[in-house]
Amino acid sequence: MPRHPLRIPQALRKRCEVTALQNAAATSNDERKVQHDASFQYPTMTRLFFPSLFVHAVILVQGAALAADDRPNIVFLLADDQATYSMACYGNSDVQTPNLDGLAKDGVTFDNHYDTTAICMASRASILTGKFEYKTGCNFEHGNLLDEHWQKSYPVLLRQAGYRTAFAGKIGIEVCDQPKGKGRLPESDFDAWGAGPGQTNYETQKNQSMVKYAKEYPHSTLSYGAFGRDFIRDSAQGDKPFCLSISFKAPHMPDTPDPRFDDVYAGKTFQKPANYGREHGAHFSKQSQQGRQYERFESWGYADRYDEVMRRYHQLIYGIDQAVGMIREALKESGTDKNTLIIYTSDNGFLCGSHGYGSKVLPYEEASRVPLIILDPRPSATAKGVRCEALTGNVDMAPTILAAAGVAIPEGTDGRNLLNLLADPSGQVHDALPLINVWGPKACHSFGVVTKDSKYVFWPHGEPGFTPTEELYNLAEDGLELRNEAINPQSAPRLEEMRAKYDEAVATWKQETVQYHDYARYGTIFDRHIPWNEKTKEPLK
Repeated sequence: MPRHPLRIPQALRKRCEVTALQNAAATSNDERKVQHDASFQYPTMTRLFFPSLFVHAVILVQGAALAADDRPNIVFLLADDQATYSMACYGNSDVQTPNLDGLAKDGVTFDNHYDTTAICMASRASILTGKFEYKTGCNFEHGNLLDEHWQKSYPVLLRQAGYRTAFAGKIGIEVCDQPKGKGRLPESDFDAWGAGPGQTNYETQKNQSMVKYAKEYPHSTLSYGAFGRDFIRDSAQGDKPFCLSISFKAPHMPDTPDPRFDDVYAGKTFQKPANYGREHGAHFSKQSQQGRQYERFESWGYADRYDEVMRRYHQLIYGIDQAVGMIREALKESGTDKNTLIIYTSDNGFLCGSHGYGSKVLPYEEASRVPLIILDPRPSATAKGVRCEALTGNVDMAPTILAAAGVAIPEGTDGRNLLNLLADPSGQVHDALPLINVWGPKACHSFGVVTKDSKYVFWPHGEPGFTPTEELYNLAEDGLELRNEAINPQSAPRLEEMRAKYDEAVATWKQETVQYHDYARYGTIFDRHIPWNEKTKEPLK
C-alpha cells in the first residue's frame, strides 16, 4: 500500500510525546536544548512552548523516515547448526533444498562466510550487534548480553527508526543490566513475538509464544513459517517497513524432524565427504580432541549409523526449506517481494563426521564456515544467481541490515556492510576474520584467523601431556583441511604471514575486549609469545 509521508500515525505521535516527557524528566534545565535523532527523541521544551514547531518537526522527521516506499523490508532467516554441504546450491546432489536453491538463483551465494564463534549464543550476539565475542562478552559459561549492547542491536535500532519488527524462534540470548546479571528475554522490544527461552522445543505446543499454531503445525519449524507469513500479511496493510527475524531451532539436536516429511529421504544413502573419518583428523591438535566434539563422532552414530543420522539431519533442513517457501510466497502474495531484502544463514556449521568429529565449536571448516545467501530484489542489486568469494562473517549481518534500512551503523562495530557485494560480487570487505572458542574444556580453547585463502589456528593449552600447537591450512588448495602446513618448511612464508595476522588479532583483543565476563585474560592466554606457565599463574575462572 502507498505510504503517506505527511500522515503521522497515532502510535508514532504517542511514542514521540512519551519519549519527550521521559527526556524532560531525565534532563536538567540547562541541558534542554533542541535535539533530535533517528530514535525520534524530540525536544521537550520545544514541544511544551512551541507546539506548532514540534508538530512540524514530527512531520518532517516522519516524512523523511517513511519517504514513500524507498526503505526496504527486511527478512532475516537463521538456521541452527547448518553446514554448507547440506544444500544443493552448495554442491550436494544428495539433498533436496528447492526453496533455498531458489533463493540462491535469485540472489547472491557467499562461499567464504564464517561464524567468528561457532556456537549459538556467542554467534547470535555477534549477529545481532555486529561485534566479535570478546566485545559483547556473551557466551555460555561467561555471561548474558548487557543491555548497553542490546540497545545497539539491529532489531532495536530498526524499531527506533520506524520499522515494525518481529522475532520468532530460538533467539539464543538473554539481556541483563550488569555483568553476571540475571537475563531476560527482550520481548517488549518487538512488535510481534514468537520466540522463547533457551533451546526452545521442536513441539510447537511447548513453545508458549507459538501455541496458536500448534494444531495446524505441530512441528515448530513450519510454525515459524506460519508466523512469518502472518506477520508479512499484517505488515503489508500498514504504513511502516518491516523487519522479520526468524531463528529456526532446526537442525539442532535432538534430531527430531517433522514426520510429514518422512518420505523425502526414506531409504536414502548419502555420500560421505572426502575428509570423513578419524583417519583424516590425525593431524589435528590433541587439544581439539578434548571437547565433546570428538566423542560425538561415535556417540551420535556417525561411525555406525551414518545414513540414518544424515536422513534425520537433512529432513530437518528440508522443513526449514519449506518454511522459507511459505515466507517467500507470503511476500509475493502481499506485493512486498519487490522491496524486501532476504538474508539466509546459520549460527554455526556442523561436523557430520568430517575428520572424525561431530557437532560444532571448533575452528575447522565444517563447523565455522556456513551458508549465506542474500537476495535483494531492488534495481541497485544487479547481481542475480551468482557466487561471491569475498571473506564475510556473522558480524556483517547487523551492519548490512542497518545500511539497507538507512540507519547509522554504531561506532565500534566489527562487521561490514555487504550491500556493495550484491552489485559487484568481485569486491572484498575483510582481509581476515578471527575464529574464537573460549567455551568448553579449557584444553580445547583456541584462537585463529582466516583469510579467503588461508587459516591459522593456535591451541595454547600446555598443561602436562600437551604442547601449544599451531595449525596452518592452505584453503585455496586444501579446502578439506587434510594437511597441516605449519610443519611444512615450504609453507614458511605463508606461516609467517598468518602469524603476523594472528598477532595483530590478539593485540586487538587486548585493546578492545570488555573488562568483564573473564574475557580480558584471554588476550594473554592466546598470546603465542608468552610461555604457558606464565599464562596460568591466575587460573581461569
